[in-house]
Amino acid sequence: MPKKFSENSQEVLEGKIFALLAYLSILCIIPLLFKKENAFVLKHSKQGLILFVGEVGVFIIQLVLGHWFFNLGMLILGVFSFIGLIQVLQGRYTRLPVVADIADKITL
Repeated sequence: MPKKFSENSQEVLEGKIFALLAYLSILCIIPLLFKKENAFVLKHSKQGLILFVGEVGVFIIQLVLGHWFFNLGMLILGVFSFIGLIQVLQGRYTRLPVVADIADKITL
């Protein structure tokens, strides 16, 4: 069961900016390096890292399957990133389908 965060808790207020960076492609590395002690940031950062790895994977696979795969993959990953950004701005954590299951297995 994911940890519940209060929208106005100190942990959320201190970590919102870093949690936003988690969903902006390669910038997901910044919160993992500087704010991993904040549980709110860490949860979002792990999901952002999985999305970034997915983007790299989509780029590599599109070399074989074609440009349509790139468009479809980036659309799906972009929607997930957008959902994550909205959740951060609202001070919440939502488990993204498939992404959160993989992110939970990451230990830092």
